Amino acid sequence: MPRSTIVQDYKFAEKGQSQTMTLDDALLASILTNDIKRPKGYTVSYHTNPEVERHHFGQSHPMKPWRLTLTNKIVMAYGMHTAMDNYVSRAATKEELMMFHTQGYIEALEQVTPYNMNLANYTYSAEDFPPWGFGDDCPIFDGMYRYCALYTGASMDAAQRLTSGQSQIAINWSGGLHHAKKSAASGFCYVNDIVNAILHLLLYHPRVLYIDIDVHHGDGVEQAFWSTDRVMTLSFHKYDKLEFFPGTGPLESTGPESLENAGAHHSMNVPLNDGIEDTQYERTFKDIVGRCVETYRPTAIVLQCGADSLGGDRLGVFNLNIKAHGACVEFTKSLGLPLLILGGGGYTPRNVSRLWAYETAVAIGAKDVSPNLPAHTPFLNHFAPDRSLFPPLSEFKRYENKNTNKYLAGLVEGITESLRYLKGAPSVQMRYIPPGLDRIRDDVEREIKEEKADLDQNRRAREAGLGVHGELYRD
Repeated sequence: MPRSTIVQDYKFAEKGQSQTMTLDDALLASILTNDIKRPKGYTVSYHTNPEVERHHFGQSHPMKPWRLTLTNKIVMAYGMHTAMDNYVSRAATKEELMMFHTQGYIEALEQVTPYNMNLANYTYSAEDFPPWGFGDDCPIFDGMYRYCALYTGASMDAAQRLTSGQSQIAINWSGGLHHAKKSAASGFCYVNDIVNAILHLLLYHPRVLYIDIDVHHGDGVEQAFWSTDRVMTLSFHKYDKLEFFPGTGPLESTGPESLENAGAHHSMNVPLNDGIEDTQYERTFKDIVGRCVETYRPTAIVLQCGADSLGGDRLGVFNLNIKAHGACVEFTKSLGLPLLILGGGGYTPRNVSRLWAYETAVAIGAKDVSPNLPAHTPFLNHFAPDRSLFPPLSEFKRYENKNTNKYLAGLVEGITESLRYLKGAPSVQMRYIPPGLDRIRDDVEREIKEEKADLDQNRRAREAGLGVHGELYRD
């Protein structure tokens, strides 16, 4: 049957029939039902750009930027966006990308495309592009440079909101790409937005604690700050030197071996085995993070919330459920420090979006949201059959738990021993840094307006005094 091309007026329900809610009514009902409101005593900012979501790594590639679309749809369906300051993020400039990465690498990233490399019938690998690392894991795709600039710009904007005091918690789910190196792409990551964001935080904060709960080791961030005591990196991850990417991050890897190097004992690694359960993970996380914060005394925290540590993830090996992962965000938030929350890995999009939406709820103080996704959530059938925010992920694809309580206690003890080498928090001579760039811009614009007003007033006074006796003057 052909579809009509005639636009028909909406017919309201007749008496006795139920009225279909409008989207606004449905959203308001969701806000009231889930007690969504702006948190008291702190501000949460949410940084996103729809353009990031449209990029595509390739049909068979595990990384799906569309997971961000699903995340934002759930966040908005619950009405969480009404409790936050929302920003459409800008793209980072080339100069900002080179705050960490080398000029040669960024220019290669900027210039290479599937067209100028003539890749239609060409199989390529990392060896073909030394030392840039492009290959199967990090393919060359349309808009690659723009994609990197957008997610990095969002992380830098989020960091700026923290340093300016406009936000106490800032969220960028498109960021958290922790494998990228100074001169090479790695593990689906091209630009290390985390390093850029931390570099901005260090302009204002003497010490930053970076926490990584991705299933993969946060090797790129660790390498970037290997020789400094102003950043402590703490990574919870699956470790297997030969069989699991990137094969780094054993317990004994705590920074440079020389104690004369400032970075010694400032890289903490928590190597986990397959199948860790909710209670084990939560307990280990809280024990170790608590000790690190007590000893290192950071003034800001960056938390990478990779969703591939969830049970059932396409590339994961843990048995974690969404609430256990979110409990790590809740604990970190409870420390009361400026907090930058980033995304990361996660290769089952429907579960990634559930997790990051829930952790957004945790950030705004609404962790008791309804487990049933709102009926007006776009793409709701994508979450069938249960349409729940909290599906039993640990039951879908269960791994044998190879983490004994004794082994986990040994990890806590090992981290505690490493922390004993630190002689208190490092003292840093901080120079005065002006407020955020947007405040500088506002101040300059205000000064320009004031100067213009003064000039106009002086001009009018001079013009009024030019008249001579008997001359007609009109104001």
